[in-house]
Amino acid sequence: MPVEVTWWGHATCTIEDSGVRVLTDPLFARRFAHLRRRRGELPGPEATVADVVLVSHLHSDHLHLPSLAGLAPGSRLVVPLGAVRSVPGLRLLRSVRGLRITEVAPGDEVRVGEVRVRVVPALHDGRRLPMGPHRSPALGFVVEGEARTYFAGDTGLFDDMARAVGPVDVALLPVGGWGPYLGRGHLDAGRAAQALSLLAPRSAVPVHYGTYWPIGLDGVRPHEFHSPGDEFVRKAGLLAPEVAVHRLSHGERVRPEAAR
Repeated sequence: MPVEVTWWGHATCTIEDSGVRVLTDPLFARRFAHLRRRRGELPGPEATVADVVLVSHLHSDHLHLPSLAGLAPGSRLVVPLGAVRSVPGLRLLRSVRGLRITEVAPGDEVRVGEVRVRVVPALHDGRRLPMGPHRSPALGFVVEGEARTYFAGDTGLFDDMARAVGPVDVALLPVGGWGPYLGRGHLDAGRAAQALSLLAPRSAVPVHYGTYWPIGLDGVRPHEFHSPGDEFVRKAGLLAPEVAVHRLSHGERVRPEAAR
């Protein structure tokens, strides 16, 4: 069965490969902190079904404790090294919900059924903000089964990106954010297209855009909310024309190889 990718919004995806369901950075909230979900219905219970859950870094829009609390008891959770120490709520989820938590760093590997998950570096501030100490790295993951699917989490471009990530077939790349301005350590549509040209996968799916936006800032640089997906498709066509780009709607799924 070909790999299948579902985008639920923001950085939350389900990767299905070799009978294994992998969920990334689950965020199932209409509103949290100063953000609200402006596009796409909240995913239903199907989205929480996973054999393993990957968390790329400790920012609350990627490690969202209420969303993790909605996972099935005993779910397997892979988090950056030091996460349990930095985020006390994880200890509560482990004791109350029985989550099986594994801490990892770049270079580590995790086996789940017929799938191998390789942990790769990311260029991003991975600590728990606003006051967290620099204890936990930001990570990306390559899910290897019948295909090699790269989930970048949050990252900027870095010099040895292609070598660090390795050969991949599908790339899930962040192309935007949740506010009017992107800080350091992020990919916008243009930099994501550059990353695509370096990685040279067969297929790509843009993520991390067009879902959450700060309350009260609807009129501030709205193109940063609406346009990154289409802009990535356009710029990828210029910089990496051999890559098939699939811009999904919220809740839409694709089998990248079958859709080529």
